[in-house]
Amino acid sequence: MAFGREHHTKETCNASLNAVKDALYVLNGKWKLPLIISMQDGPKRFNEIQKSLGEITPKILSKELKDLELNEFVIRKVYSTTPVTVTYELTEYSGSLDKVINELRSWGMQHRERLVTSRKTEAVLEDIEH
Repeated sequence: MAFGREHHTKETCNASLNAVKDALYVLNGKWKLPLIISMQDGPKRFNEIQKSLGEITPKILSKELKDLELNEFVIRKVYSTTPVTVTYELTEYSGSLDKVINELRSWGMQHRERLVTSRKTEAVLEDIEH
């Protein structure tokens, strides 16, 4: 049932492993993908992003935005207004994650449903046993 398992050689397995490690290195942590999702509806200021994510601290948000900027997923724009206005927006390249985000969303919904169903079944069985 595993994806393409029958075609794996040691070399292709290592290449796959390295590619996944590279992807996880860039998207590591619990905030990178939610941050990208929060900006999909257009440019946002720092405080707007923080509010949309909820429990992220300013220090962590700043670090995550810098990482996303270094990896070409986000552009930081500074406007010479008084006071200075700074916005963050997704790059065109960030769209390369759309399939990944959609698959993770779909899998997450399926997984949550599986756990909820499993817990309901366990609760029913406990009721029957008692």
